[in-house]
Amino acid sequence: MTPEPHSLTGPDDLALDPPPGCPAHGTGPGGLHRLHLAEDLTALYDTLRKQYGPVAPALLHDDVPMWVVLGHAENLHMVRTPSQFTRDSRIWTPLRDGMVKPDHPLMPHIAWQPICSHAEGDEHKRLRGAVTGAMATIDHRGLRRHIGRCTQRLVNRFCEEGRADLVDQFAEHLPMAVMCQVLGMPEEYDDRIVQAARDMLKGTETAIASNQYIMDCLLRLAARRRARPEDDFTSHLVGHPARLTDDEIGQHLRVVLIAAYEATANLLANVLRRVLTEPGFRAQLSGGQMTVPEAVEQSLWDEPPFSTVFGYFAKQETELGGQRIRRGDGLLFGIAPGNVDPRVRPDLAADMRGNRSHLAFGGGPHECPGQDIGRAIADVGVDALLMRLPDIQLDCDEDALRWTESIASQHLVELPVRFTPRSPQAVTAKPSPGTAEVPQQRTPWEITGGPTAPAPAAGPAPAASRPAAAAEEAVPGGPVTVGGADGPARPEGAWRRLLRWWRGY
Repeated sequence: MTPEPHSLTGPDDLALDPPPGCPAHGTGPGGLHRLHLAEDLTALYDTLRKQYGPVAPALLHDDVPMWVVLGHAENLHMVRTPSQFTRDSRIWTPLRDGMVKPDHPLMPHIAWQPICSHAEGDEHKRLRGAVTGAMATIDHRGLRRHIGRCTQRLVNRFCEEGRADLVDQFAEHLPMAVMCQVLGMPEEYDDRIVQAARDMLKGTETAIASNQYIMDCLLRLAARRRARPEDDFTSHLVGHPARLTDDEIGQHLRVVLIAAYEATANLLANVLRRVLTEPGFRAQLSGGQMTVPEAVEQSLWDEPPFSTVFGYFAKQETELGGQRIRRGDGLLFGIAPGNVDPRVRPDLAADMRGNRSHLAFGGGPHECPGQDIGRAIADVGVDALLMRLPDIQLDCDEDALRWTESIASQHLVELPVRFTPRSPQAVTAKPSPGTAEVPQQRTPWEITGGPTAPAPAAGPAPAASRPAAAAEEAVPGGPVTVGGADGPARPEGAWRRLLRWWRGY
């Protein structure tokens, strides 16, 4: 949509629109809607779909023109046809003509970077190959075990209080804790890096400093792994035959960390909100009619973590959704509007269980390579939280919940909950609503296959005693025994040991 000035190549029924520049309707030159001024983007997308069809013209900040792709099929065609559409913004006409200034609010999303999501051809294969190669080395069973333990630690922080904010104290922390472990820098995980990530994504006055803090962490990590490789994502990225430069490594680590963090934090908050506010949704989970992974997929259809992605750019003159697209035009990958395209979802109330054809993780050569990690964090995190706090309830009126919304995403501000206060659990224990205090004393007759000793008299546990699960870790290869005061200890069978290993405990 090259400005001529701001002329359209689609429908010419703009005479019915409000006068150009009418602030009450958020419209600008040519009667086009300004996306960033819309009070309700979902309603606006519906209006645009009815007026223009699956591809509609709109305006960004500073009245920069952009096509919004609203159709499911049209979005898939765009992301799967690299011969016609690219993510390299350097061919974008408004940018080349100087309409998009260096301080444009969306420049961090649009500016070209030396990363695989902006590359094409052989360069894309080289960079993408390094990222996917490093991803392929992740032990997903071990990953799920780590997610469960991170969840336990986070719940332990607030389980005795009986109240919590699941956005600030859970959803925004779990993805960062897990990704720091995946990348190989668990020592960097703390409140500060979580705050820096949130600050950077909000685009505040301190966003540049927050971005620099995260980049410093990642560059230190890359330098350590060049000198001393270990079995983590960063080491495999550094050692990949593609031989990425230090700058390429730092930029790709940043993309992996921040994209996984933001998307999964939103996904966790959205799934938990539905559990707490929709009785039918929670009843299906509690009754076994729906699994947590199915609940996650339903949320990815209804409330994708990213509403749109900036952006794709036409490499040649073409046609999409009945609109004439000129070379250099920019297009928004419309995830949220595409997921509710009436041609693929005529009944939005119908459940989408078992259906992964949503647009939440993109498609084509730039499809999200870390989507399995995001799914695992949401699956394990939500399941473990609900097992620890089965009576959890929303601690405010549903109408009081607030979101911060941008063109790119919708982020739940807070999710206050209440529940019966419970004691912490060992992080390696299976999540349960038990109230026993931790650490718990493991008596000798519970951890040895030798002669049974009488259980000691009840009394306060010594300060130096270790949690039961920690004792299990001390003898990972040895026989584990079970027993109690009512009978002699007996070795745990091979089948039970296999089940415990499979479940990550």
